[in-house]
Amino acid sequence: MTTATYDRFRGDLTAYFDRTASKAWEQLTSDAPVSGIRATVRAGRTEMRDTLLSWLPADMTGLRLLDAGCGTGALAVEAAQRGANVVAIDVAGSLVKIARDRAPQGLNIDWRVGDMLDPSLGRFDHVVAMDSLIHYKTFDIVDVIRTLGDRTGRSIAFTFAPQTPLLMAMLGIGRLFPRSDRSPAIIPVPERLLRTLIRSALPAARIGRSTKISASFYKSHALEVLTA
Repeated sequence: MTTATYDRFRGDLTAYFDRTASKAWEQLTSDAPVSGIRATVRAGRTEMRDTLLSWLPADMTGLRLLDAGCGTGALAVEAAQRGANVVAIDVAGSLVKIARDRAPQGLNIDWRVGDMLDPSLGRFDHVVAMDSLIHYKTFDIVDVIRTLGDRTGRSIAFTFAPQTPLLMAMLGIGRLFPRSDRSPAIIPVPERLLRTLIRSALPAARIGRSTKISASFYKSHALEVLTA
């Protein structure tokens, strides 16, 4: 069962991307020219996506993968090109439409609009949640990982916003902008607490690889939870 804050933040994300930011994200995730700040975000996201993909098998034939918060679909496409059966889901229908329109024909990708925790999605070998949990509080993130871990056979790779002085300062500056210009708040998470809570929530799992990506205005921390 999801928490009230998880449900509220999920609703905020749906409204933001579908009503406000879909065009900006379509541009950011394309090859179109962008501002200097957005270029650093694009570069950081590309590095993070490549990192998460490197944690998956090179040959994924016969494996089932959930792209939890697929956005405009780049990671789902790469996994499918490796042979995976991919379920790519996002709360924002506008982003899923962009992803579906961009994806090459013939790939085994089931594009969905909805909640990554929907039990009807079934079981998976691998789950990837890139930057889709950065708007949630620590206990909500752990609840997501626990719920997904119960039906994931090999690994969950996800990212969170690291609680560092620099990121906290950057977020403080962002709060000076008018509310209408802001995206849903990024919530920094203390890594040590997150690791402790995941170990408690999934005692049979173990934490694997860990990588931090810092590219000017893009700062994210990837963590791997091995469920096998």
